[in-house]
Amino acid sequence: MNNMRNPENRVLVKLKKRKIKKKILEEWAKEALSSLGLKGVELSIYITDDLEIQELNKVYRGKDGPTDVLSFPLNEIFNGYKILGDIVISQDTAEKQAKEFGHTLEEEVKRLIVHGIIHLLGYDHEKGGEEEKKFYSLEGYVLRRLSNAL
Repeated sequence: MNNMRNPENRVLVKLKKRKIKKKILEEWAKEALSSLGLKGVELSIYITDDLEIQELNKVYRGKDGPTDVLSFPLNEIFNGYKILGDIVISQDTAEKQAKEFGHTLEEEVKRLIVHGIIHLLGYDHEKGGEEEKKFYSLEGYVLRRLSNAL
């Protein structure tokens, strides 16, 4: 998965609302990718609202309701980068979850970015069993590494 032509990772973040700093999220995602040993990959992240993510959830997953994060894997090479895919996060749902878990919106969005990256790598927690254990083990590993590094 590593790409020697572009050793750096690229992350593009688009925000529908401006409650979080884009640069912070870009750097966090780059660190998450690096902590997984990924080099030369590109990822896009779109932070939207419940209304828009509900529509995406309905179209792509057949679930008519908002969710916190959706991942759309691509895994293609373009301009020397492996395009990992797109992550879409609902800021509305992230705000609710942040209150529920007792941390900030920024912390919750960072957690959801890592969650989305793990999905883009092909892991799934919804099947249960060993697959779910692997998913959350990898997610926990990345979150611990980044927490210790900051």
